Amino acid sequence: MGTEAGETGPELSSHLEVYAGQPGDKLVFAVGGDGTVRACAHALAGSGIALAIVPRGTANLFARALGVPSDLAGALFTGFCGLDLDVDVPDADGQTFVAMAGLGIDAAVVEGTPKLLKDYLGWLAYALAAVPHLAGPVHEITVEVDGAAPMVRDAHCVVVGNVGLLPGGFNLLKGARVDDGLLDVGVLSPHGVVGWLVLARRTVGGRNRTGPELEHFQGSRIEVSSTTELCRQLDGDVIAPGRSLSVRLRARALRVRVPERHRIGE
Repeated sequence: MGTEAGETGPELSSHLEVYAGQPGDKLVFAVGGDGTVRACAHALAGSGIALAIVPRGTANLFARALGVPSDLAGALFTGFCGLDLDVDVPDADGQTFVAMAGLGIDAAVVEGTPKLLKDYLGWLAYALAAVPHLAGPVHEITVEVDGAAPMVRDAHCVVVGNVGLLPGGFNLLKGARVDDGLLDVGVLSPHGVVGWLVLARRTVGGRNRTGPELEHFQGSRIEVSSTTELCRQLDGDVIAPGRSLSVRLRARALRVRVPERHRIGE
C-alpha cells in the first residue's frame, strides 16, 4: 500500500482503515514513502504494535532519520531482527505526520512537482521544481511556540519537523531527533536567489549556522498563522491550503523497528 503526494480526504482515509491493527499483531511493514509511513503511524500510534519500514518513496525522510537501509534486504532484516524504539508522533490540525509539515513555499514545491519527474529523478525533482519559486514573495507569518509571545516574520515558509536532515546532505533543522519529545521549527526567510544559496551553504554538510535566512526553534505546541492563504503539506502529501497550522506532539507514541547499531539523531 502506498500514498502519493496529493492524496487527501477520503482517499487517505481509506488507506488508514487498512492499517487499523488487529488483536495479537506484533509487527506491521510499511512499504513506501513518508506518506505511506504516516498513514501507518496514524493507525498504530499508541497501540504498542511495532512499525517496520521498507523505504520506497521519493525522499524517505523518516526512514533516513531512523537509519533504515534503503535496499530491500537490509530493510527486511531490520524489520525482522532490529530493535524497537519508541518515537514521537506529531499531529497537524489533527492529522498525523512523521517527518515534516510545512506552510508556504515548501508545500508549493511539493504541489508543483510532477509525479513523472519524481519517478525518474527522485528527490532531485523537488529541487528542480523549487527554482521558479525562489524569487517569490515573502508572507507575514506568525509563529507561537509553547504559548510564548508570538513572533512575526516576513518569511517564505515555516516547516515543523520531527526530523531535520533532507536528501542531499541539507541539515535544515540541526539536532532534530525523533525521540526527544520536541518539535523543531524552521522559519525560512531568504531574500532572492542569493539568499537561498546562502541558506543552502549554511545547511549542507551538517553545518547549519543560524542566521537571518533560517531561524530555528523547539517546542511541543506550535501555532503558525499567515495573513494570506498558503499551500500546506504533511510528509509530501498536499493538504488543503490555509492560513494556519496547529501542531501538537505525542511523545514516544509510536514503536518503530530500527537497526541494532544505529544511533538516532543528527
